Amino acid sequence: MSAGFVDANQSPRRLPAGLEALLSRLPQWPPTLALAAVLRIAVARRLLDVQALQPLTGKIVELRITDAGARLRLRFTGRVFVPACNNAVADVMISATAYDFSLLAQRKADPDSLFFRRRLIMEGDTELGLLVKNTLDAMDMTRLFPFPFNGAP
Repeated sequence: MSAGFVDANQSPRRLPAGLEALLSRLPQWPPTLALAAVLRIAVARRLLDVQALQPLTGKIVELRITDAGARLRLRFTGRVFVPACNNAVADVMISATAYDFSLLAQRKADPDSLFFRRRLIMEGDTELGLLVKNTLDAMDMTRLFPFPFNGAP
């Protein structure tokens, strides 16, 4: 385990039950728009390699935040990610808790460790899933968000 990583063997954290129930009833559109906007910024700042993402063109990627009951569905146009509004089956689905997704975003957890502990689940086209995982894992969030991403001053 690398320095700064959280032990993937620790018990997974979940949102409080009341918050889970509330979040699962909220519309999915606003957080999906926010995620699409973050990914557009990442593309604009060249933090995501558009050429490497070409196999995703027209594909639907669904991120499931299991403890929030959220399903964020995006489609890659060949240039940017946009919300996927239709009810078509996602080509790849990646599921984890809000806590585990936050650990991944902060680079405090290794995606492979979470995957082998069944805390990060991939369904559908695994080749596309690995492309998404590797691309997001290579993205430097500190360049995307100039403030300390982990909340430290």
